[in-house]
Amino acid sequence: MRAPSAKRALDLTGSLLLLLLLAPVLAVCAAAVALTSPGGAFFRQARAGRLGEPFEMLKFRTMRASATAERAALAARNDSDGHLFKMLDDPRVTPVGRVLRRFSLDELPQLVNVVRGEMSLVGPRPLPVEDSGYQGLALGRLKALPGMTGLWQVSGRSDLPWDEMVLLDLDYVDRHCLALDLTILARTVPAVLTARGAR
Repeated sequence: MRAPSAKRALDLTGSLLLLLLLAPVLAVCAAAVALTSPGGAFFRQARAGRLGEPFEMLKFRTMRASATAERAALAARNDSDGHLFKMLDDPRVTPVGRVLRRFSLDELPQLVNVVRGEMSLVGPRPLPVEDSGYQGLALGRLKALPGMTGLWQVSGRSDLPWDEMVLLDLDYVDRHCLALDLTILARTVPAVLTARGAR
């Protein structure tokens, strides 16, 4: 099912405008990643989209090129209490990657996913396919198109426990509308600038 026309119009207009305005920033980020660590500038990963349909999500690479292969060895050091794998001091993250993550610049390539209709500007964050074995209430997250930002991103980001993230996403799914999307987008700006909850 496609996103409602008003939401899709906001997504398409907003993402195209941002891609145009942020083109110099995207170019600088891509060059910084490519020139400071071996490997390409972009990281592509299969994520669970609406109704669990997989898609390839884009990000600027913030870790060593071998990061995926190294994850199993770090599993015991997971600082998250749910499906997310998070480490407070992940040794795989590059110096440039830390800066990109702090200000969410690594997420900017997902504007391309929004243009394609695979993501929305606002919605539940998509998890990697291998981590998306949802059960119980968490299944409700899949009813909405995944987003670049959402209620839990503007309510604490990585500082929140998994269960609270799920409840915030379900709240969004239940009452999402254009006005709520605009409110979340407005709250995203100060959340990114202050780097609250960023890892």
